[in-house]
Amino acid sequence: MTIDFETPKPIAQMQTMLKSVAENMMRSTSRKFDENEHSIPWDYVEFMHTAMRSMGGGGGLTVTEDKPKEGAEKRPPIGYQKLASQIEMLSWGDVGYYLITPGGGLGAAAVQAAGSPEQKAKFLARFNDDKPTYAAMCMTEPGAGSDTSAIRTRAVLDEATKEWIINGEKIFVTGGDKSFIEYEKLGKGFIVVWASIDPSAGRSGMRAFVVESGTPGVKITKLEHKLGIRASDTAAISLVDARVPYENVLGSPTVEKTTTGFKGAMATFDATRPLVAASGIGVARAALEFLKEKLKENGVEIRYGLPRQKLSNIEREVIDMDVMVKSAWLMVLKAVWMADNKKPNALESSMSKVKAGDVTTKVTQKAVEILGPLGYSRELLFEKWFRDAKITDIYEGTGQINRLVVARQILGYTGAELR
Repeated sequence: MTIDFETPKPIAQMQTMLKSVAENMMRSTSRKFDENEHSIPWDYVEFMHTAMRSMGGGGGLTVTEDKPKEGAEKRPPIGYQKLASQIEMLSWGDVGYYLITPGGGLGAAAVQAAGSPEQKAKFLARFNDDKPTYAAMCMTEPGAGSDTSAIRTRAVLDEATKEWIINGEKIFVTGGDKSFIEYEKLGKGFIVVWASIDPSAGRSGMRAFVVESGTPGVKITKLEHKLGIRASDTAAISLVDARVPYENVLGSPTVEKTTTGFKGAMATFDATRPLVAASGIGVARAALEFLKEKLKENGVEIRYGLPRQKLSNIEREVIDMDVMVKSAWLMVLKAVWMADNKKPNALESSMSKVKAGDVTTKVTQKAVEILGPLGYSRELLFEKWFRDAKITDIYEGTGQINRLVVARQILGYTGAELR
């Protein structure tokens, strides 16, 4: 059976606009912001905020559904599929740029997954304000990386003031600087800090807290210097006696004999891992398409449809790369389809993330290898895409961790049984 890769019309229309942005705003200055890490391309930030608001996107990249016209046939939900397609196209332009596109990011995803209706109304509406606004999620700590259940940040309730007092340290916070620092050009963002309200309760005591920008006691201590995605800031954040309103805890403020708090964190990852996979695929597609262009300029046309034995070695390698990218995209489409239809997708989410991490790294590496010195030089963007690619296999759960998730889901083992 032939696989139909045709894009639904509402998504195709959005992609046309985003491709223009990717080509004219992102690619043209990609090298500039790669070489000037932590510089902010304000023109892009303000343009994307205005454009997304005008198209009903809430001032940033969010899950949205177009309302069908009166009398029109009702179609299946495609909110997550549309978001994945937007992310893939922007990452095709430049993944570092994509990561600074205004919007709620993982912070808003955490509120969406674990917040009450009142909290969602309070914290998510700001992304449609006049100024670009950001949110970030703070999970990783110096002593708790892939094992998110081992976090040591503590939140204690002050009964007298009804405030949570949070102490701890978070590292590798994507977008942490723009989400917390009060820039004049930005709206009031927030970070979502995962902490324990009762360390003796293990995962049952884990909760997320919305910490508004400018909160006393919270400090950006470091901005990381990275291999890739250099247009995006990655921050280390310390919290020393930071006071947060009682109602800013996401989920129940009391410890129960359940893992609800931890499941709230995992629900966030189930929703966002396919989006990270989509981002990686955008990078892989950029490298693959540009590779084909360079080969064509040098007289090498890829002859699709011929038996493998009649193809040159380079043709076989490029076709294999094409197959990898398309198969990875199919896995993303399945995971986001399940999210759109509110089906449990922990297995498919992690599978898409593992596949995309492998494919993105392999395709960009092979593109550099085929072009030799030209691919390795800074004259073209291949070496940058190679550097940008590796993060797909690291953040939102490393490839090793996601393989464990897949194995547990398939075999029916618990975390204690399969580590």
